[in-house]
Amino acid sequence: MAVVSDVPSCGGVAYAAQHGIPTLTYPASKKGLFPGLTPQELVQQLKHELGADYVLLAGYLKLIPVELVSAYKRAMLNIHPGLLPSFGGKGLYGERVHAAVIKSGARFSGPTVHFVDEEYDTGPILAQRCVSVSPTDSPKQLAARVLEQEHQVYPYAVSALADGRITWREDGIPIIWEAS
Repeated sequence: MAVVSDVPSCGGVAYAAQHGIPTLTYPASKKGLFPGLTPQELVQQLKHELGADYVLLAGYLKLIPVELVSAYKRAMLNIHPGLLPSFGGKGLYGERVHAAVIKSGARFSGPTVHFVDEEYDTGPILAQRCVSVSPTDSPKQLAARVLEQEHQVYPYAVSALADGRITWREDGIPIIWEAS
């Protein structure tokens, strides 16, 4: 297990350090403020030195390097605060997603857990939850309801991945089987 962040001063890295969880920085700061790993070094550290079986993303806004995607095919999940394939892609994150949903007049929104591929928010969808969108919602109000569902659906999907309860249809669609 490890925490990887592009911001070594973030709360997640501090929490990990306090609890003896290894931390890695990827990528290096473009302004040279802090060192970081190359994509190849990141794969080496995670897969071979730390023995990580899965990569779980939360709040990482950059494109994932192809080296990591290849090393963790069908083993890397991300959670997105909108219903994909609508309301996803570069630049659609956080309250921007919720504002776009409201502006579109969509009646439903919700989080999507998806496998990560080489592009933004285009990997196979594993799980989704729906919340109603009120015509009077603000992005913050909608975000609060979606976040409640994120806290339920992501652990559910991660558990299915770790328990081996995901199978793949011939067309590349993942299916979660319920634990019995």
